[in-house]
Amino acid sequence: MKCASILAVAASAVCLLSSPVIAGDCEVCIKVIQDVRDSMPKTDVKSKPKVEAALGSYCASSSLGPREKKICYYIDPIKRDVAQPFSTGMPSDRVCKRINQANPEICSVKFPIKTEKLEVKDLSKLRVKQLKQILGERGVECKGCLEKGDYIKRVQETEHLANNIEL
Repeated sequence: MKCASILAVAASAVCLLSSPVIAGDCEVCIKVIQDVRDSMPKTDVKSKPKVEAALGSYCASSSLGPREKKICYYIDPIKRDVAQPFSTGMPSDRVCKRINQANPEICSVKFPIKTEKLEVKDLSKLRVKQLKQILGERGVECKGCLEKGDYIKRVQETEHLANNIEL
């Protein structure tokens, strides 16, 4: 009986650890890796030096947003570690999951939550952490907010500040 429960726990742990990256995780990294892959000719994808050069030229582009630049900052020192799974044809989400093991900050970079034209029912679907993030991006503190409804109300009150922020 004990052995069966231990095996069940071990099996569930293995499933959790080997699961693919969730859609919200590593979203910026996945975008960067996919953009680099799309910018390369199919014949060059298998060559590690050409992958490293493509990463360098992508990161040198002046049209990158702040989050993409941050991913480039993290990827630059480990280009060879990125080029190896990339050149084997590994999907972008798996490449990001692998390089996240070397630098856990890579998957912490996320795109901002779009709040334009969100209604109360849409805001109520967000987590309190996400509502706090929205308020933080607007430079607003929510003192005295105890419940999720308080945060939703404060996000709606500060909607005019969302239009002033460049993303």
